[in-house]
Amino acid sequence: MSSEQNLLAALSDAMVEAVARAGDSVVLVDARRRFPASGIAYSSELALTADHVVEREDDIYIQLADGSRKSASLVGRDPGADLALLRVSGGGLTAAEPALEPARVGQLVLALGRPTEEGIQASLGVVSAVGGPARTGRGGLLEKFLRTDTIPYPGFSGGPLIDAAGRVLGLNTSGLAPGGMALTLPTQLAWQTAEALARHGRVRRGYLGIRSQPVMIPAAQQRSLGREQETGLLLIGVEEDSPAASGGLLIGDILVGLAGEPIIDPDQLLSRLAGSLVGQSVMVEILRGGQPMTIQVTIGERK
Repeated sequence: MSSEQNLLAALSDAMVEAVARAGDSVVLVDARRRFPASGIAYSSELALTADHVVEREDDIYIQLADGSRKSASLVGRDPGADLALLRVSGGGLTAAEPALEPARVGQLVLALGRPTEEGIQASLGVVSAVGGPARTGRGGLLEKFLRTDTIPYPGFSGGPLIDAAGRVLGLNTSGLAPGGMALTLPTQLAWQTAEALARHGRVRRGYLGIRSQPVMIPAAQQRSLGREQETGLLLIGVEEDSPAASGGLLIGDILVGLAGEPIIDPDQLLSRLAGSLVGQSVMVEILRGGQPMTIQVTIGERK
């Protein structure tokens, strides 16, 4: 056998081992009228899947890799990120192992699914793009997403994208992009959402109570900030009794930073507020009359 054939055989064996390793953590999710979908074991009793495949909140069933079938209940869901967390009666799940490094363009990957009782299914491809932030068709904002050329077979939504070692790079879903195009939510974002759903049953999103529009920051004012930042957010509205009003923000202020991070556009502000800032008192950097100021604001929660 030639060295090229040996290399291909070794690669093939490695892919088989990766599927076997990750497959124990991939579950079948039966929560809709059509064919089932897939899910990822987040812990021994919790499974993460795509929100759009959970069409009913009662009579949900999970099938494990060993063929056992268990009832499940909905812990919480985040439609904006197309994620739902399920609690499996009796537990017994094998928690997935997240990848050690984030996905890279050109990386060899496998999309896995368990849409039927026949067992695990796989599709081979590469990471074709890493993007974000981007608004989704479900009203959310993705800080980051992956695109691959793997084939999103029916029922693959909710299943994992894995690396050559069988570690999870993200959760695949066809419920975020127009036309059902498959995207992958990176593991870090998916796991953060799962943690929030496990704690609160929903994702808490921060609220300032402002209306704004991007504006250019003149060079002189950039120098006064002590950094190169070409844009900020001009406040064109401040809601009465809002966190922004209580903190002293005014129409005409230019918001340039929040909690130690520069803010250059509305998407970045939304992304920052989607973190763990709800209820926290944070420093808001503004330009007022061309001069830099710092104001303390307690972040509210969007209802």
